[in-house]
Amino acid sequence: MESGSTGKNIKPPVHLTEPQGKLKIMSYQREFEERLDVAVVGVGSHGYRNVLPTLTFLPIRLKALCDIDIARARITAEQYGVKACYPSMADMFRNEKLDAIFLCAPPRLHPELTCEALDAGVHVWLEKPPGMFADEVREMIRHRKDRVVVVGFKKAFMPATQKIIEIFATDDYGPLRTILGVYPMTIPSEGKRILLEKEHTNWLQNGVHPLSLLIAIGGKVSSVTVHRSPRGGGACILEYESGALGNFHLADGARHGQPSELYQFFGDGCHAEIRNGTQVLLQRGMRFDYSGSASFIPEGFDSGAIVWEPQFSLGTLENKGLFIQGFYQEMRYFCDCILEGKPAEQGSLEFALEVMKVYEAGLRSEGKTVPVL
Repeated sequence: MESGSTGKNIKPPVHLTEPQGKLKIMSYQREFEERLDVAVVGVGSHGYRNVLPTLTFLPIRLKALCDIDIARARITAEQYGVKACYPSMADMFRNEKLDAIFLCAPPRLHPELTCEALDAGVHVWLEKPPGMFADEVREMIRHRKDRVVVVGFKKAFMPATQKIIEIFATDDYGPLRTILGVYPMTIPSEGKRILLEKEHTNWLQNGVHPLSLLIAIGGKVSSVTVHRSPRGGGACILEYESGALGNFHLADGARHGQPSELYQFFGDGCHAEIRNGTQVLLQRGMRFDYSGSASFIPEGFDSGAIVWEPQFSLGTLENKGLFIQGFYQEMRYFCDCILEGKPAEQGSLEFALEVMKVYEAGLRSEGKTVPVL
């Protein structure tokens, strides 16, 4: 008996026990026995803030940096102890033996640089969006051969999204019937001109975030209809091949400095939510009789809501943005696919193609229903 015990058998706290699942334990870059030789292409603001820090947790050796701003590459290389810097990928591939690259360049350059790397026999992780058009993704597929390509749709990989997928894959709660997504943006008018002139709009840069989440959970989309408010915002209606219906509410005008992102999913006898990417709620309902129930809290623990959220009071990895938002998960998945010799399924070019087809249909809609072919 421990000192101070009351005489009862006191069990230590557990974080996660069967049958709920096993706690996932990760390794750090310095601990992996097998690692990939990689380079980062593009060390601008986003690459410096998010891509490079995530490498700490991946099975890699950072061998080179590539950036047209060679001075920026060199000062970044000094920080990370990297000796090789290049202004072009062609120079880098001539001098370095690499397994993979992490590509973080402007979207208009993604298709050309991805194909160049694939033709050099190098695996590619690239940031979203994969390009400016769906046809560019089709071209990347033609160059891929047996290489692994993962597109960084972080919201498709983030823990909250994966939990929703798990919930609605069960017989108890699935299949999905309807989806509501709320995201602060709009779809611009003159969509055909935007596509023709390759204009880089917020619908391309950030619209693919919620679209990737909605497609990762709902599956392929068969048609898109956009209704735009004359004051900004509107609704993007997604009809899924499964028969589910999605309402992507374009919450233009929401204050970007405050949480305004919300997703709700409705199945059989339940609904679930993702709030601001940091909280997942599963509402299982309660036993209820309209004329007789006297309490909103019935006995037992098999009804009501379950909530998952990070422990922000602790200095853990689970509450860091790189983990909550999905950066770690997507980049680790890419490395694991290479090391295990398996093709990518999550974030694949085929998935990216579906996202880009919906993106283009949203621009073409103008109030009409556009099939996604």
